Amino acid sequence: MQHPELTRLVQELPLRVLLVHAGESDALSWSGLYQPLRLAAKFVGPGRLHVDVRSPDKFVADSQHPWHLVLLVADEAQAGLRPANVRLLVERCRAAPVWGGVGAGVLWLADAGALNGVRTALPWALYPDVASSADQAIFTPHLYELDGNRLTCCGGAASIDFALTLVELLFGADVQAKVKETLCVDRVRGPEERQRVALQARFGMLQPKLTEAVTLMETNIEEPLSTDEIAQLSGLSRRQLERLFKQYLGSLPSRYYLELRLQRARQLLLDTNYSIVQVGLMCGFSSGSHFSTAFGALFGNTPREERQRKLSN
Repeated sequence: MQHPELTRLVQELPLRVLLVHAGESDALSWSGLYQPLRLAAKFVGPGRLHVDVRSPDKFVADSQHPWHLVLLVADEAQAGLRPANVRLLVERCRAAPVWGGVGAGVLWLADAGALNGVRTALPWALYPDVASSADQAIFTPHLYELDGNRLTCCGGAASIDFALTLVELLFGADVQAKVKETLCVDRVRGPEERQRVALQARFGMLQPKLTEAVTLMETNIEEPLSTDEIAQLSGLSRRQLERLFKQYLGSLPSRYYLELRLQRARQLLLDTNYSIVQVGLMCGFSSGSHFSTAFGALFGNTPREERQRKLSN
C-alpha cells in the first residue's frame, strides 16, 4: 500500500502527530490508536516522531505548534461539546497537512462539511446521528479510509488496525512488526475490510432493496451472479440498482461485488492453507491471471506476495 501524502510527511523531522482526545481514557478507540503510535515513537528512535495529546479545549487554544498529522478522537456523538466548539476543532484540524477523525470525531468532521466528496469510514452506530450537512460525504462500510489528506476510522478495535497501518506507511514494515509483536497482534486488517453490520444498520428498513442486493452478493461468492440477475432477484431494474449503489455506496454494483470477492480471497490467503488456485476458484475466478490482476489492482500486490507475507510474519 502506498499513500503519497503520508510519504511526504516522513520527510519532516521530527514528525509531529497530534491526537485530540475528546473521549474516555480507557476507551478502546483511544487506546487502540494511541498505544501503537506511542510504541512506534520508541522504536524509530529519538527525534523522529513526537506523539502529542491535547484535550479539545487545549487544542483550540494552542495555535503555536505546527502539527503534521492531526486526528480528532471521540467515542460519543456529543461528548459534552457545544456546536461552536466543534466548529473550532474542525477548523484547527484542517490547518494540518494531513488530518482526520476516529469514532465520533468522524461524525463531527462530516457534519461540519469537512468530508464532502471524501470516502469516509463512520461507525455504523452513528449513522442515525448524521446531519443533513454531511450528505456529500461518501460513507463507506469500511473499517477505515485513507482518502488523500483526510483519514477516517470507525474506532473500536479498528483503531489498532488503523494505527498499525499508519506506522507501516510512515516508518515501514519492520517498525510495524516490532509494534505488532509488543502488542501481540497477529494480523492487521486492511482499509478495504468492512464493519460487519454497517450496511444493515445504516440502511435496514430505509433501503431494503440495497441490503437485499448486497446479501445476494455476499452469499454468491464462488459462483457470482450477473448485475442483471442481482437486479431481477432484488425486484429492481439494472438502472435502479446502479443508482442505489452509486448514491449510497459510491460504487457500481459490479465493482462492489468484485471487491467483496477479492476481500474474501485475501482473507482465505491469510487465514487458510488453500492453494492460490483454490482460493481463486472459491471466490469466482476461473482464470488465474484474471484473479492475480484484479487482486493486484485492489491491494497493490499479487496473491502469491500476499501469501508470502503471511508466511514471513
